Amino acid sequence: MTKRTDHPLSSVSRRTVLAGLGAAGVGLIASPAIVRAQAEAIRIGFPTPLTGPFGAEAKDQVKSAELAVKLVNDKGGIAGRKVELLVRDDKLNAGEAATRTLELIEKDKVHAVVGALSSAVQLAVNEVTRARGVIYVSISQSDTINEVKDFSKYTFHEALNPHMTTAAVARATFKKGSKVVLLGADYAYGHEMMRGFKRAAGELGAEIVGEILHPFGAADYSTLMPRIRALKPDILAICNFGRDQANSIKQANDFGMKKQMQIVVPVLLHNQRIAVAPDVFEGIIGGANYYWALESTIPSAKAFNDAYKAAYGSLPTDYGAYGFTGVSALLLAMAKAGGTDTDKVIEALEGLKYDVAKGPQYFRKCDHQSVQSVLVLKSKAKADMKSEQDLFDIVENVPGSEQMLRSCGELGFPT
Repeated sequence: MTKRTDHPLSSVSRRTVLAGLGAAGVGLIASPAIVRAQAEAIRIGFPTPLTGPFGAEAKDQVKSAELAVKLVNDKGGIAGRKVELLVRDDKLNAGEAATRTLELIEKDKVHAVVGALSSAVQLAVNEVTRARGVIYVSISQSDTINEVKDFSKYTFHEALNPHMTTAAVARATFKKGSKVVLLGADYAYGHEMMRGFKRAAGELGAEIVGEILHPFGAADYSTLMPRIRALKPDILAICNFGRDQANSIKQANDFGMKKQMQIVVPVLLHNQRIAVAPDVFEGIIGGANYYWALESTIPSAKAFNDAYKAAYGSLPTDYGAYGFTGVSALLLAMAKAGGTDTDKVIEALEGLKYDVAKGPQYFRKCDHQSVQSVLVLKSKAKADMKSEQDLFDIVENVPGSEQMLRSCGELGFPT
């Protein structure tokens, strides 16, 4: 159930609750406070950039999050309480996100927050939630949110992080002696992805021969392509997101760059691939948290795909899947905790082993990072596509392990 305004009570009537209490031997003189606690809906705040350049990914996240809520409500909710998803447009702006999150907490009385789709925006949400003592499950890539200065016991990171995705892509494409140029968007996401590739290059013996930044939301990359070509790289790593990814790859293709170098991206986006012709992305290699074709080997992926198709008539996307896994993990923990008591839910999340869409996952104790698999995908040629949804080959499915993460000590936690 999705709500755009506060709706504190579920459809369970007071009479029904009292009858249940009586049957359990509680007696019919139950206090109004007990009745309200039993009937009160569980409210999950969900800030995400419905408007702006990440709108397609954000809308997919909402659909998947709504599905997670529906599946729980169809089974009776949690401890007899229905779940509501309160969606708010953060407009991809940190200040707006902080304002909407504060409203969700103080006005709408949410029990937890899931969401955000930008490194900087999720940090703004995190500042508000940790100050108010509210659980926040972030579903956007970030390295910073795992570091001790931004961490709190209320903060959980469901998404992959730049260190994980760049390392997986680099291991699949970088070789000793490879010359690499980094092209990145000049904001937190781009900088963190470029840092990840530089670290991986150092470990693998590749050489970074150029680092070029472009403004967020740039439409024209034509002046940058000759600079990249002049550096004669073996690999061009494009570190941007949303429409920037489609625009930069399209223009690199127009300049014939794919004939001269391998183009890689830290996150190969489903929605940006379908926004352009198949030949634009053909041969591009990148990381991903989810791809529907996992269903051939992972039962939970098949179940997620089937539920999504039944609800929406289509297949779920990569960033959409974060909405499902993030909300599902939170609701599983609430079910284990028997309700919404914050400390009990945190304890349940810290001990949770879950497999809801892509195989086994769990949250590492020190930083609450979700340990999970990382996909490496390669975009298919049109001739190799068996259907419109058959976009990528799975090059590798790297199993989740704490060894793929930065150590707790490196993040600033005591060891």
